[in-house]
Amino acid sequence: MATGSNGERGGLFQQLSGRLGAGGSMAGALRYPAYRKFFFGQLASVSGYNVLWLAQSWLVYDLTGSKLALGYVGLATGVPAIVFNLVGGVLADRLDQRRLITFTQGSSALLLAILATLTALDVVELWHILVIAFCHGTLSSLEQPARQSIFPHLLDRKELVTAVALNSAIWQGTRVVAPAIGGLIIAGLGTAFALYLVAGGFLFMAFTMATLHVPPIPRTQGKVMDNMKEGLKFIAGSSVFSFLIAMTFFNSFFGMSYAQLMPVFAEDELGVGATGMGFLLTSSGIGAFLGIFIASGLGSFFQRGSLLISGATLFGGFLAMFALSQWYPVSLLALFLVGMTNSIYMISIQTSLQTMVPDALRGRVMGVYGMTWSIMPLGAMQAGVVASFLGAPFAVAMGGIAVAGFAVGIASTNVRIRNLGAPAPEPAVAAG
Repeated sequence: MATGSNGERGGLFQQLSGRLGAGGSMAGALRYPAYRKFFFGQLASVSGYNVLWLAQSWLVYDLTGSKLALGYVGLATGVPAIVFNLVGGVLADRLDQRRLITFTQGSSALLLAILATLTALDVVELWHILVIAFCHGTLSSLEQPARQSIFPHLLDRKELVTAVALNSAIWQGTRVVAPAIGGLIIAGLGTAFALYLVAGGFLFMAFTMATLHVPPIPRTQGKVMDNMKEGLKFIAGSSVFSFLIAMTFFNSFFGMSYAQLMPVFAEDELGVGATGMGFLLTSSGIGAFLGIFIASGLGSFFQRGSLLISGATLFGGFLAMFALSQWYPVSLLALFLVGMTNSIYMISIQTSLQTMVPDALRGRVMGVYGMTWSIMPLGAMQAGVVASFLGAPFAVAMGGIAVAGFAVGIASTNVRIRNLGAPAPEPAVAAG
């Protein structure tokens, strides 16, 4: 028994080590030039997005001192996601995704350069931020399905899972560095300078896509509304896809809404200022980045359903721990664990979606999936409203409990969710 136990631990260690190694499977997708170029363009864009979230929140709270105003900005960004991500999903299956991404990223760069200039001239007002947030949210909603559906065509499909992990590593990895740098820039050089850097990141992605070679991709034909209905019918007809999309919604609307309230925690609950807020978010990012490798390593050792349910449950508990903490070191630790567990269950969701969805419906399914991410600002709105009446700690703790409760509730009644990613049983062999 001892030997078998050591062998199992050794096998797990070897799998994790293989994932973490520089020459391991995580780097496999980067061997393809088109995907590698896309990867670095996305790195610049997502870094800008993470700084934007911080800079915009700080600017609004500095101008108004209002928790509710933070929610208004979230509402302005999130409302377009309700409609335009569905449209974006159809466009991603019908149009040239490369040109669509180039246009939307370039337009976003222009909008944020305008906001930076208004801020630098000290004439920025809340309504400026709201209008630009609405326009940027619309562009992002149209662009995200194209971004999610184009990268599988830039590499061999055998590397699709590693590409999903690398894309997640961009989002989570930039959360390690971007918030800390953003907080230091805001404190030292001002919010306007940070916003100019954000615009530069979006512009770099636009240039990258404009010069990217993409192989021919078959386009969906027919009426737009029929295309949209076909995608929604596909998701509604599968309990697995419905759960994965709904789980992402709970994550965005309830779980991740704590990020919009970070200025409140940094100023009123912990008293650490803009720099301290940056490091709080960075702690979450470090945990999230580590969680990517844990999920990638354990993904071939445990079934994805188990990782998803356990990760979501732990995420909810650690988020409540952060919400109730009044001591900065405990808050840093709690957010580290929040980020790590969030990655574990979200990687399971993303991998399942990208490996199971048919190519012909990829844009539309990713459009609905993107809607659940883009709806995050609406989650910020509900958190801002709850925080205004019951306090920020209650709003954040409630979000964590909602995520954990939904995951456990569905998993307890659906065996397909619990067994997601489990190997198919071997056929019985008749005795002869």
